[in-house]
Amino acid sequence: MGATKTDHFTDHQNQIAIICKALGHPARVAIIEYLLKVDTCICGDIVNELPLAQATVSQHLKELKNAGLIKGNIEGTAICYCIDKDAFGILKEYFSNIVLSVKDQKCC
Repeated sequence: MGATKTDHFTDHQNQIAIICKALGHPARVAIIEYLLKVDTCICGDIVNELPLAQATVSQHLKELKNAGLIKGNIEGTAICYCIDKDAFGILKEYFSNIVLSVKDQKCC
């Protein structure tokens, strides 16, 4: 079996791509913004905040969790979600380095 396209890139490049892909949908951005706003673990309120069906919201939560942007803890029959600070630290470092590099470039 041949190598996948992601095999040609570093683990860090793949990690950044996975995180950015997860943020590539406005519903997921809205979920992140809501979790930041409430600043606590949320169990069922996310569905009430978005104009989407519960199953759709669950799928978006799954994508965010798989990318490491949020954490989910089981509490009774519900899963409570909160921001995973580590992933945002990775993004902060990555984009800070880009901003600094672009700022110093002597380009057209």
